[in-house]
Amino acid sequence: MVGAGPAGLAMARALKVHGIAFEVFERHSAIGGIWDQSNPGSPIYNSTHFISSKTQSNFLDFEMPDHYPDYPSHRQILAYLRAFARAYDLQSSIRFNTLVKHVAPRGRGWSVTLSSGETREYAWLVAASGANWHPRMPHFAGAFTGESRHASTYRSPEEFKSKRVLVIGAGNSGCDIACDIAQTAGAAFISLRRGYHFIPKHVFGQPFDVFAAQGRHLPIWLSQFLLGRLLRALNGDLTRFGLKRPDHKVLESHPILNTQILHHLSHGNLIAKPHVGALDGDTVVFEDGTREPIDLLIHATGYTWKLPYLEEGLVAWEGGRPDLYMKLFSREHPRLFVLGLFETNAAGYKVFDNMADLVARAILAQRSRAEAHRLSEFMRTDKHDIGGGIHYVKSERHAGYVDYLAYLKQVARLRKYMDWPSIVPGHYDHVSQPLDQHATVVDRAPQSSGAVRLETWRRNGTGPPLA
Repeated sequence: MVGAGPAGLAMARALKVHGIAFEVFERHSAIGGIWDQSNPGSPIYNSTHFISSKTQSNFLDFEMPDHYPDYPSHRQILAYLRAFARAYDLQSSIRFNTLVKHVAPRGRGWSVTLSSGETREYAWLVAASGANWHPRMPHFAGAFTGESRHASTYRSPEEFKSKRVLVIGAGNSGCDIACDIAQTAGAAFISLRRGYHFIPKHVFGQPFDVFAAQGRHLPIWLSQFLLGRLLRALNGDLTRFGLKRPDHKVLESHPILNTQILHHLSHGNLIAKPHVGALDGDTVVFEDGTREPIDLLIHATGYTWKLPYLEEGLVAWEGGRPDLYMKLFSREHPRLFVLGLFETNAAGYKVFDNMADLVARAILAQRSRAEAHRLSEFMRTDKHDIGGGIHYVKSERHAGYVDYLAYLKQVARLRKYMDWPSIVPGHYDHVSQPLDQHATVVDRAPQSSGAVRLETWRRNGTGPPLA
């Protein structure tokens, strides 16, 4: 397996619980992936927080500590991931400081060339090396004589003091960085290609995803109608801040959860501008013809997804995204799986849990010719909608976007067809261990989730030194 970030850790735990021998190769020196800010190329800035809340974001059977805030910081997420690895003794199966340089088919399996010069052979391969490592820079007419950087290089708002700064892009990172700029820069601007629906992080005193998870799951058209009405009641007409009116319904683009950006726009600390039309020396010309002198451009323009170690042609790509069954199974090579190259409208870690379990069960099924044929026939003939019937905006980011509830329904369909049981609370209990010598596995409350908790970690987030 390639990668020891969140997706790789979920996969490692699933393989362990199913008794499948595995090795993980991680090019960095420790667990964490992008969440380790010290890793070269990590896009994590100092003010980064999780975009989903702690109670909706945890891996199954491993809750985040009680003292974590609703939206944990990047340091807390890194501590959580490392504690997760210790709790399931995953480090012993990970080779750090080892880059996978090249993967090619060999017989029914894979030949893997490492940065150490070794070539090793494996029966199955899981690519879990992450999505946000290859910054994408836009191209505009003209030339800019000021400083121009991708958002992945940004760390602290101190970098912006006394400068006129423009953020290009209004994803969640772009909006976060714009809020940092609004507090420190000489002048702060954000350029948006289209209008968006801005979702507050708390609704009626609860994290938004907690609020959304309550009650019955409504038809998508009704959810869009009700949520749209709620946002209009909470935020009013956003065009008064210089923002465009959204050209799509709520939920038809990746949700932007940000409470602060409307605050800064309403106080004039941040100025909204339309899409960039051209660059003219030290000036940015916008599509509406207005011009602003700018010292620094921050391009919050996303990432190009790559699997650079895979021999060319092993995975088909469409619209900048790998063409995978359920965003997971290779259509060309049944013993190749890709975990983590997808986007969804909910917390990813619980999706990782389900995906990892499906991969483990597929590996076990492929040890039997009959089961392998049964699985391949299902994937070959199955027609599924994991977009949830939502008409997403036409952009590379939303090509093949995954609706969380629709994806879980498809997971259930595959499990039913293959007679695979669901993963439920307590599934991973027997491969967990205490996080320090004094901790005991307790708190299996029959009226709670039923998940075993490592008490020392749950109560105060402490344990032995992190790996």
